[in-house]
Amino acid sequence: MKTYGFAIVGCGMISEFHRAAIAEIENARLAAVSDVIEASAQRVGEAAQVPWYTDYNEMVQRDDVDIVTICTPSGIHQEPGVAAARAGKHVIVEKPLEVTLERCDAIIQACEEAGVALGAIFPSRFSEASQAIKQAIGANRFGKLSLGDAYVKWYRSQEYYDSGGWRGTWKMDGGGALMNQSIHAIDLLQWFMGPVSTVQAFADTLAHERIEVEDVAVAALRFANGALGVIEGTTAAYPGMRKKIEISGDQGTAIMEDEDMLCWEFQEEKPEDAALREQLSGTQSSGGGASDPRAISHENHRRQFVDFLDALEEGRTPLVDGHEGRKAVEIILAIYQSASEGKAVSLPL
Repeated sequence: MKTYGFAIVGCGMISEFHRAAIAEIENARLAAVSDVIEASAQRVGEAAQVPWYTDYNEMVQRDDVDIVTICTPSGIHQEPGVAAARAGKHVIVEKPLEVTLERCDAIIQACEEAGVALGAIFPSRFSEASQAIKQAIGANRFGKLSLGDAYVKWYRSQEYYDSGGWRGTWKMDGGGALMNQSIHAIDLLQWFMGPVSTVQAFADTLAHERIEVEDVAVAALRFANGALGVIEGTTAAYPGMRKKIEISGDQGTAIMEDEDMLCWEFQEEKPEDAALREQLSGTQSSGGGASDPRAISHENHRRQFVDFLDALEEGRTPLVDGHEGRKAVEIILAIYQSASEGKAVSLPL
């Protein structure tokens, strides 16, 4: 089995989850790190005992680097992602893939032209509860899907936004409560329910100062399959509640709160349902970051990295590739457009 060398671009908070995940994978090793802030690059490089750089263009040329993970602020994912692809390295990008569809497409195109794999980080897809719902939808256990809802009522202090100059800006953050925090739930919702065809939305900045973006948003959705839905996202709901996904059809309902299954009820009960309810009820939450962005587990990052490596070994596409990573960004941008224009917006944009 080949051991893959990882390099990380961006040594901020989220890079800690990448490093922890890589450290727990048998056929993975951290080879190098970079950050434009020299003190950050040096701190992480010395702690991990790997070479560190302030120029990722130099780092991605290393022969012992196979995969580059992008952990920079959201609005500067494109440049290091494209540079890594052109250097012949596989690329994994933290959410969101980028902050505009044009910038998402630039990364996708660069990876396709270079013949390298591209993964977009959506670790929530890899929880046991998420996998169970996806499998039940595939088995038609819900019958005709009727409603799909995502609720992310989180809390971030003013100090959180003040702590980084890029936070709360359109250029670097790409948006607020939806693009930064709620995007995981929005991705799950579209993964479960299928494409969104129309959105009608409101968004506002109600509780925070010195930010350009929304801290509360609501959207009504129509999915391509005819089902309806709701997205609620905020960083102004003290003290912060766990994210909730509700999926209903005319033959069943599942409600997931973080990684706990609150409801798993179907018209046709199967023998394994009772065990699944017991297994996934009240014991699965690893901390969802409702009030503290650090309060999440790296386990689902690890699972996603393992899938990415397995995809390379098997010659297949990763479960969450660039095209999958683009979908939630498009929905969020449609919501922003609807809120700005005060009218329904149809997808694709």
